[in-house]
Amino acid sequence: MALRPIDNALPITPERLKKHVKVVSAAIQKQSEFGVNDENKAPLPPSSTIDYVSSEDLKPVPDPVSMIQGLIEGLDSKDWIEVCESLNNARRFALYHSSLLLPLLEKVMLVVVKAMKNPRSALCKTAIMASSDIFNAFGDQLLDSTDAFDNLLLQLLLKASQDKKFVCEEADRALNVIVKSMTPLPLLNKLKPYVSHANPRVRAKAAIYISNFVSKMGLEGMSEFGLISLVQMAAELLNDRLPEAREAARSTVISIYEAYTGSEEHKQPEEWHNFCQSSLPPIFAQSLVKITASFQ
Repeated sequence: MALRPIDNALPITPERLKKHVKVVSAAIQKQSEFGVNDENKAPLPPSSTIDYVSSEDLKPVPDPVSMIQGLIEGLDSKDWIEVCESLNNARRFALYHSSLLLPLLEKVMLVVVKAMKNPRSALCKTAIMASSDIFNAFGDQLLDSTDAFDNLLLQLLLKASQDKKFVCEEADRALNVIVKSMTPLPLLNKLKPYVSHANPRVRAKAAIYISNFVSKMGLEGMSEFGLISLVQMAAELLNDRLPEAREAARSTVISIYEAYTGSEEHKQPEEWHNFCQSSLPPIFAQSLVKITASFQ
């Protein structure tokens, strides 16, 4: 009796062959959908390369009224290259025809967030560049689109925290545009939850931008935000895992100290000690006093 070869392969019957063809076809179809990036695929041909156009090189849309009608359709395309082109068109509308883009702004922001989540770096970076132009054009108006803006801010913090350098740098630039184009107090309130984010890099990025804001605020602005809340937030970050977060917290503490003791009624060193002790648990209060000791 002949022995059957021992291996892991089953006999290929016509039924199994049909199933195999179906599985392969489904996999190919899935890879072609917008948003899928397979690192084992062959490189894209030269015609599929994306040019990153700076804001200064973008031109007005020749016929904006008719072109705005097809903008959302282009942004919703399954073809990622077409989405990139449409994002650049959205940038042109933001820079030169913002009144036409305003009614569609929330939908555009949702697409920008979706594109930022895409594993294709070219699409992700184009979306981040689009967000910068949108921030420049609309500023505080974006706060009216609460959910869309919150999702956009989170994605920028995540992208600014990742290892892919050119995406990270672009996200940092976009976050700096936010800082310059929006009123500090509402933006501080938006950033505050992220210092407690599960991702330590997101916490660090949020802490850095909060520190930058606080350094430019006087005591009145800090008090409007909530001086005790600000001190408590900084105190918690002093024990963060990442050194960037801890350093940002120290900078925040120093800015608060300088603003607090710069007023006539709080000039005496004991005023700062009393404030820390009344606002924080003893161990945190001691840490803040120790940081500011060299400034007294």
